[in-house]
Amino acid sequence: MPEEDLDEQAEQGKPEQGRWSQSELLLASAIDALRRVEYVLICANTDSKAKRPAPPEPLARPGAKPRRTKPVLTETGANKLFELINGGAA
Repeated sequence: MPEEDLDEQAEQGKPEQGRWSQSELLLASAIDALRRVEYVLICANTDSKAKRPAPPEPLARPGAKPRRTKPVLTETGANKLFELINGGAA
């Protein structure tokens, strides 16, 4: 992000979109590490056949876009893909 945009967003009361100090970045890294440890602990103590929780999202950093979600293959999409693979496009 350009510096002007960061300054403007910091003044509008949205700290996650403004400039962060070194200590705030270190604290965010510590929070992310703690969340990962908690996630691993839960997964290690969950039955292998049970559904596991989703991995934790990292804390939003200034100027960073959120992660994209993976597209889900629907039944209609799977059928269309099957047709294309087996010569349906010819």
